[in-house]
Amino acid sequence: MSLETTVPAGAVRSESPLSWSPPTARERLALLSRTKSVTIVGASDNPARPSYFVATYLLSSSEYEVHFVNPRLSTLLGRPVYPSLADVPGEPDLVSVFRKHSDLPEVAEEVIKAGARTLWLQLGLWHEPVAQRASEAGLDVVMNRCVKIEHARFAGGLHLAGFNTGVISSRRRLKP
Repeated sequence: MSLETTVPAGAVRSESPLSWSPPTARERLALLSRTKSVTIVGASDNPARPSYFVATYLLSSSEYEVHFVNPRLSTLLGRPVYPSLADVPGEPDLVSVFRKHSDLPEVAEEVIKAGARTLWLQLGLWHEPVAQRASEAGLDVVMNRCVKIEHARFAGGLHLAGFNTGVISSRRRLKP
């Protein structure tokens, strides 16, 4: 099985054969290139949580307008945190989700209702009925991928070891 179709443990599968197919690397690059804002649903103020790490990365290393959603927080990294996606000002573009599998159908409906263009389920999240519902509503869907890792991959921030080593490279930088 390729990395493109690896299904994580705990995934929610469809009864029928999978009708959703993951976007290719080129499609993910195009998706990130057209994205203007990222809203993190399930943002945490705990520095040990992946959502916190992604938030700090996006704020420091991308040009995206970044919003946070968590009903238990009021601010995060000096920015307001909204209790729901409906409270985020403007129309969301890419919604990156850090929630448990059982919450995903409800979150997907909120994302669709908010008029977002992309539903991005972070590493470890795979919910085929949610992907199908969001796709049918016209959204781009990415599952089991980290928006930070994908952005860094295309922006030249990853090395074979997974980190930017700071070594000068002749490799052309792609603009995500």
